[in-house]
Amino acid sequence: MWIWEQHNWPEFHWNANVIAPLLRDVHFNQGLLLGKSEYEDARQATLDSLLSSIIYSSEIEGERLNAASVRSSLANRLGITEEKPYPTTERTDGITEVALDVIENSDSDLTLERILRWHQLMFPAGYTLFNPIQGGQLREGMIEVVSGRLDKPTVHLEAPPPERVVAEVLQFIKWFNKFRTDASLDPIIRAAIAHLWFVTIHPLEDGNGRVTRFLTDLALAQAENRSIRFYAMSVSICEHRKMYYKILESTQKGSLDITT
Repeated sequence: MWIWEQHNWPEFHWNANVIAPLLRDVHFNQGLLLGKSEYEDARQATLDSLLSSIIYSSEIEGERLNAASVRSSLANRLGITEEKPYPTTERTDGITEVALDVIENSDSDLTLERILRWHQLMFPAGYTLFNPIQGGQLREGMIEVVSGRLDKPTVHLEAPPPERVVAEVLQFIKWFNKFRTDASLDPIIRAAIAHLWFVTIHPLEDGNGRVTRFLTDLALAQAENRSIRFYAMSVSICEHRKMYYKILESTQKGSLDITT
């Protein structure tokens, strides 16, 4: 049974006694980074952080973006002059726009239209990597996350059927907006739940992992209440990719207790 098939989905719960010391460490390290930010060039630090986030988020999915093109797209949007600017593309400009929307408009409510706009910017008309992708639309078929050999794949996740996708996404969005300012839910836990919940729904034809990471970044930006990022979550996920997919698989086949 998949996690979304359980009768009490999506009522996530956790052991607060186990999570509390981990949260203290996270908040302490966030404070160190934010303290350091007072002595950094904000625009340059944001460029470096977003560049790493974008490049590694695509690397997780097996796609290597041109780092020079992404850097130039970011520099153009941030008003940074480059000595040797590199030609940008519609796609690098689009992904950059999404990354900046996350931190510059973190106070705006999440909507289905916003998610689909991100997706369209990430996958403009005519884009193809392995197969043509229709950006800006919810999926209409079943979807699985697999790895390994073609003749013996490992299924990490099977998403809900397409007829449930709209209702599932709208329920997620309602929760995401409602708990943004709810003091009863630690913002780090909110970001973690958002990550797990959206990737479980897998509502898009492709790019679900990347959109999930943008949503997680949005939750973190809302928690920090600032338009500057000094760390890139995608770098850590990419470095521990095998462990990430192992945890994803065990979570999808486990209970709604997200403690471990």
